[in-house]
Amino acid sequence: MPDNPTEQSKCRIVVDAMGGDFAPQNAVVGAVEALNLNSDFELYLVGKKTEIISVLKKNNLSFDKNFIINAEQVIEMGESPTNAIKAKPDSSIVVGAKLVKEKKADAFVSAGNTGAMMSASTLIIGRIPGVGRPTIGAEVPNIHGTCYLYDVGAGKDAKPIHLVEYAIMGSIYAKEMGGVANPTVGVLSMGEEEGKGNEVANEAYNLLKKSRLNFIGNVEGRDILTGKVDVVVCDGFVGNIILKFGEAVPKLLKHLLEQTAKKNIIDALKIVLVKSTLKKALKSLDYQEHGGVPLLGVNGISIIGHGSSTPKAITNMVLKAKLMYERHLVEKIEKSIQEYSNKKSDAE
Repeated sequence: MPDNPTEQSKCRIVVDAMGGDFAPQNAVVGAVEALNLNSDFELYLVGKKTEIISVLKKNNLSFDKNFIINAEQVIEMGESPTNAIKAKPDSSIVVGAKLVKEKKADAFVSAGNTGAMMSASTLIIGRIPGVGRPTIGAEVPNIHGTCYLYDVGAGKDAKPIHLVEYAIMGSIYAKEMGGVANPTVGVLSMGEEEGKGNEVANEAYNLLKKSRLNFIGNVEGRDILTGKVDVVVCDGFVGNIILKFGEAVPKLLKHLLEQTAKKNIIDALKIVLVKSTLKKALKSLDYQEHGGVPLLGVNGISIIGHGSSTPKAITNMVLKAKLMYERHLVEKIEKSIQEYSNKKSDAE
């Protein structure tokens, strides 16, 4: 890193240049584009320095080489996360996470091995005091705006207290990043009535009912899309299934439109006429627009991107990290978790 870093208040973002199916090309191009769009932060590229410089030259990109941090090892997509972190201490993911841990950076962004990113963030960066399990969420478009769904894959199982933590962190994210003044919170269940869920959901219901959150009770799967609730919590097993199901919806719609167009020339003409409008309407479903998902609950900003991330997706990941820093999300989560813990202790 540079010998004379700029003032501490400026956000320092590290991008894993070797992360993703198309690294380092997409990671480097996307990261530098973010800096070109908004230069009010420090950008560091971590990875094989010779390959990063090659991409910069190939794409005629201007970037201070003092901000390139060499890391000769790469954790590949198919590797076991925990084993890879131990076996490859000079990998871009491990080096990037350590920079945040050592407070030499404020945020780490990667489209690399998801499991390795989660493990490195949790084990190296560490959890916020009081957080039992970090969570990743999905921003699901609905008829009123966005529903924030937690957890969608950080853990397969969850205890009731974990769902409460998801609700606290998700509410802060919805407020600070989504502009929702007083986010409503619901527990995903088989019915709206109290007692309709499994043991974990029912106990989480009881805990949330006593919290200071804007808890509205149980919600059903359809409520995610109808806009009834802002934040929905569930265990990562269920959440990930919902996420993967939702990712296939645009492909199904495209397939149905193509099949309809083949059957009737009039319908084909109608589809051509509305194609651009439909594309705009479905823009909110494009992962590139959201970039990546933050791992909430770790003691720093960690954003995980899709393995096939385009430069645009990387750009949006970097800008999201910058905004999270400016909105003091980590500090606000720590404060809220501590307040809940104190209130719980007083009640006991």
